[in-house]
Amino acid sequence: MTGDAAKYKPPGYFTGSEFQVQEEVLAVETNPQKLYIGIPKETINQENRVALSPNSVVALTGIGHRVVVQTEAGLNSNFTDHEYSEAGAEVVYSQEEVFNAQIILKVAPPTLEECEYFKPGQILISPLQIPLLSTEYIQKLKQKRIIAIAMEYLQADDGSYPVVRIMSEMAGYSAILTAAELLSNSKGGRGVLLGGVAGVPPAKVVILGAGVVGEFASRAALALGATVRVFDNNVYKLMRLQNHMGRPLHTSALNPVYLGFQLLSADVVIGAIHSGSGSAPIIVTEEMVSKMKPGAVIIDISIDQGGCFETSEVTSHDNPTFVKYDVIHYCVPNIASKVSRTASVAISNILTPFLMQVGTSLSIEHLLYSNPGIRHGVYMYKGCLTNEYLSKRFDVKYTSLDLLLPSTF
Repeated sequence: MTGDAAKYKPPGYFTGSEFQVQEEVLAVETNPQKLYIGIPKETINQENRVALSPNSVVALTGIGHRVVVQTEAGLNSNFTDHEYSEAGAEVVYSQEEVFNAQIILKVAPPTLEECEYFKPGQILISPLQIPLLSTEYIQKLKQKRIIAIAMEYLQADDGSYPVVRIMSEMAGYSAILTAAELLSNSKGGRGVLLGGVAGVPPAKVVILGAGVVGEFASRAALALGATVRVFDNNVYKLMRLQNHMGRPLHTSALNPVYLGFQLLSADVVIGAIHSGSGSAPIIVTEEMVSKMKPGAVIIDISIDQGGCFETSEVTSHDNPTFVKYDVIHYCVPNIASKVSRTASVAISNILTPFLMQVGTSLSIEHLLYSNPGIRHGVYMYKGCLTNEYLSKRFDVKYTSLDLLLPSTF
């Protein structure tokens, strides 16, 4: 350069490294994880379901994951050990051996005895069933420093709860079929046929909640010829229910005066109130129950979240009912276990894609950080309780999961 041009020096930012030729950074494909999945045999609450069906085991073992199943784990759902073995699972006799797995799948909460088998860093996927929990149970999981995920709080992309929905569909159908049975004389009921016959009016069914349980209970009750009343404070849900049913229904907001009036003449009352974060609210008081007809039937499907009837107490499939104020109460938390094979396949269909997603992620922490729907289901993370409702209920320190997960991956 000559003259003035030779005297000119360009600013430093034009000659900085950002204008130099840079190395190209390419995404490096990581090798997928090979999961080690354990399925123990359920031992409590007459639980007949199993977390994975043999068909799902085929899908998981086919891509290299290891699945260990305790012997007879699927027997009550009519899945044999031979079927699991043919699907690629390892069938073992020792419960302790199953609990050596990286991921433990259960369809009932682990017992305190089973909690002793856990090791730090393991992943537990099971329902919560809040009425069955205790402070001792929460403290035991904290001590074991595991990652615990509640099935019923896993969210889909649209904000729905897939496990809750599919179990709710079955619970709705099962509740009406169970009520029809309990109304008979042999079960201590009023001796009423749910649908009635020519010249005899049908039974009156009151359903609390216009969600999925309420919808499928309504379908079953109407199909059997009963008259139906549906209560919910969400008008949008009531409108949606009528649209889905394709016919006008007798619906109402949860007005305690009008609800109490309807309960006086109800033959069956179905409690189907679901809480997305904790305990179900009490909708029917003890006084309301005391005024119901003798031999009427209450089925509290909300019992796994504490129940929406003040008189509800947890029962089991061995002793499913009790009588209070001459009203038959059915409060089995795992009502879908009555149709265990259908329920097992339904749960398996939801968990299998989730497990495949875990297998293709860098780590479970990375998956939780990037997937808010799965993160929503975590209630225990490596020694910290991350569910605010459980913290208040059992007076245990709460830590937000957002503060525990690393922010750089």
